[in-house]
Amino acid sequence: MDAENLAFAPTPGDVVTLEPGLRRILAPNPSPMTFRGTNTYLIGQSDIAVIDPGPENMDHLKAITRALTPDQEITHILITHAHLDHSPLASHLSRQTGAKIWAFGGPDTGRSAVMQELAANGLAGGGEGVDADFRPDHILKDTDSVSGTDWTLEAIHTPGHFGNHLSFAMGDACFVGDHVMGWASSLVSPPDGDLTDFMASCRKLQERKWRVFHAGHGAPIQSPNDRLRWLVEHRQKRETEILSVLRSEPARAYDIACQIYTETPKALIGAATRNVFAHLVDLTGKSTVSPIDGFHSDAIFRHL
Repeated sequence: MDAENLAFAPTPGDVVTLEPGLRRILAPNPSPMTFRGTNTYLIGQSDIAVIDPGPENMDHLKAITRALTPDQEITHILITHAHLDHSPLASHLSRQTGAKIWAFGGPDTGRSAVMQELAANGLAGGGEGVDADFRPDHILKDTDSVSGTDWTLEAIHTPGHFGNHLSFAMGDACFVGDHVMGWASSLVSPPDGDLTDFMASCRKLQERKWRVFHAGHGAPIQSPNDRLRWLVEHRQKRETEILSVLRSEPARAYDIACQIYTETPKALIGAATRNVFAHLVDLTGKSTVSPIDGFHSDAIFRHL
């Protein structure tokens, strides 16, 4: 964890100005998966775009609307992805303000074929939990733009952490949701998370030179391209560790996680197991490993 995130401790509900026309409000939902809580962003000077209203918490709803000055109104609600810590408050905020909800699609949108198959075979999501009821009013595709009087946001489809995950570029700044964070590596938990897509999304973001990333949790990332490079190298290192285990003997995702996540708290081994399984799905697609007894989360995998 970097120094900025070690010191990151804003008071939930307080409005923090990050730069002109950009404010942040922390939701009161800290946890091992959400760090200090979910970051809600308010963009603009008159027409206000809200990125990720957050969990279904009425105190947080009041904090968002209380942040408005008399000459401001919320005109757009944008969602990075349909996890329970990011999107449920959107419907309440929309009803209260009349602003429409913009996103890539519903909670199943953007899943790869292999993840659709895993879901059809009964694999459930993990981590923060899926907002199964989420439905946007307007669909944003990759490279689409949405604008207010003094801001423009470009939608960048960045699946990996979640199939319907969008990042939003505003010049050389980007709101990256849970795809990139400074306090931890991003969870990739099948069938909602897809490591093959995650790595492709990292490389997609690496094609640009960014000034700052504003993440769904934690402090602003001031060296975003360096962080992207670290994420890719971190995943490549995990892949090497997983293959090293499987060269010795076949193993399940849980057994591999216990061997390679040696500094991870016991409470997070489940999430680590999901990450390992995501790697195993990716490596199966590369024909590097193969499940012995069928393709499921508790399968035994062998090196080919």
